[in-house]
Amino acid sequence: MQIRISNILPPILIVGLGALAGCQTHRAPLEGPTSAHPDFGPNVFVFDPSMPDVQKHVDAVFARQEKSQFGTDRYALLFKPGKYDLDMQVGFYTHVAGLGATPDDVEINGAVRTNAKWMKGNATCNFWRCVENLAIAPTQIETPNMWAVSQGASMRRVHVKGDLVLADHGWSSGGVLADCKIDGEVTSGSQQQWSSRNCNWGQWSGGNWNMVFVGCENPPAGEWPEKPFTVIDRAPIEREKPYLFVEGSRYFVMVPPLRHETVGTTWESDSPRGTPIAIEHFYIAKSDRDNSSSINVALASGKHLLLTPGIYRIDTPIRVSSPGTVVLGLGYPTLIPERAQPAMTVADVNGVLISGILIDAGEAPSPTLLEVGDPDSSLYHAADPVFLFDVFCRAGGASIGSAWSFVTINSHNVVGDNLWLWRADHGAGAKWNVNENQNGLIVRGDDVTMYGLFVEHCQEYQTVWNGNGGRVFFYQSEMPYDPPYQEAWMHDGVNGFASYKVADHVTTHEAWGLGVYCVFWRAPIIADTAIETPTGPGIKMRHLVTIRLNGHADSGICHVINDQGEPVVYDRKAVID
Repeated sequence: MQIRISNILPPILIVGLGALAGCQTHRAPLEGPTSAHPDFGPNVFVFDPSMPDVQKHVDAVFARQEKSQFGTDRYALLFKPGKYDLDMQVGFYTHVAGLGATPDDVEINGAVRTNAKWMKGNATCNFWRCVENLAIAPTQIETPNMWAVSQGASMRRVHVKGDLVLADHGWSSGGVLADCKIDGEVTSGSQQQWSSRNCNWGQWSGGNWNMVFVGCENPPAGEWPEKPFTVIDRAPIEREKPYLFVEGSRYFVMVPPLRHETVGTTWESDSPRGTPIAIEHFYIAKSDRDNSSSINVALASGKHLLLTPGIYRIDTPIRVSSPGTVVLGLGYPTLIPERAQPAMTVADVNGVLISGILIDAGEAPSPTLLEVGDPDSSLYHAADPVFLFDVFCRAGGASIGSAWSFVTINSHNVVGDNLWLWRADHGAGAKWNVNENQNGLIVRGDDVTMYGLFVEHCQEYQTVWNGNGGRVFFYQSEMPYDPPYQEAWMHDGVNGFASYKVADHVTTHEAWGLGVYCVFWRAPIIADTAIETPTGPGIKMRHLVTIRLNGHADSGICHVINDQGEPVVYDRKAVID
């Protein structure tokens, strides 16, 4: 291995905002015409091209959400097929989606954009927002279209009829592109890292530390480590995220098919679109009405689940037990367990799809926030895996909370697609002895695959991989910022905890494009290694980087993987091929 060191329907519009379950809000509801069919609740806007004042409504949402990093408002902005002249800015907890069968059925002539003016150009806190299933034709409102985001943000199934830039004029720190086509150039700018899967573009420009391209047409040229690019020709297994669409006057959720060894987007070819499920087969949950009991009754009856925007306080776990169940979140629905239990459990069954949810740890420490399978899970699901799309967990930030693990995967053949698991480094309860959290992800199942895995600031191993046959395509992790002294963050005579830990008994594991960073600001903390794995022919780790971003003098990481790689101290970088 090479080691390198360098410096650094009838038209309907549903608008409004009601009080969220378990929360207080003193902001006046947004006003507008309403419709009760289908009843997605007051936090969902459904627009039609013939409606007046669409710009006014989207501006009103952005005015609330631009700076609302830890606010309680949640929104989904849905667009029926047609063309719209809009400059649409996307703030926190805002889900923008077209309701067409293909992205080109909904065209936004103008922009669907995110900048970082609220942080003077620094986009490193532009979290929790997404845009899906539409086309953007950039105009002079902003050219190219700016999507300056960091973790917890995705652009899926989008056609940009022009250029796309992924940064403002300050730093930005990672996001996800999936099933997207950009006709022009993608400029990454200050993006420290990025994950792209099954996309194509005219040209990709730029790169800093760690950028992974899986199944993408026309990836950027250049070899690691001279360039920070990791290119995997084909996505070995994938299924695109389910999406809502309308046909005539009826609403459906499309479940795209399982695919293997793929390149490029799903929607540009004549390949099967998937299986539509009529909205009548979904239980539409609302945070001001529903609790665990009502949701579990619906799931037990065979219904799928659509979670509308809001904050749901969970007194017992939401239990997904039927094969093929679809759980679709609109507008970042947020689950908070009120007892020392998971917010959601998934049985060891085939084909469950969980997408678009945010789980906050509660004050009573949960053993895990999301559990897939039970500890005795033994079935294999290669023909119909469980998928997790845009699943985000956090402890602290919005409220005080603790969880020993964020996501625990016991089942085999699970696929994750954009997970951000975050012990808060700022916001409410962001203190060493308050928002306690040992691990972000624990994998016990075999043949588990992850695309776009972000795990940050946990107090022991960020990621623990105990199953065989694991594959990770892109990993971004920051070690905890706040150990108060070395003895508080060490084990068995080892300084610190590796971010990425593959258990000693594992014989097969592969990973591509792993970046582990440190900022030990409270004390002179040392981590002996960033990545810890067994050795053997079945363990294949490719393109690894450690970086010391900042922090206390004499702090840093000694090795990249096991005992290999130079130390990073004083804002240096170590790279292993």
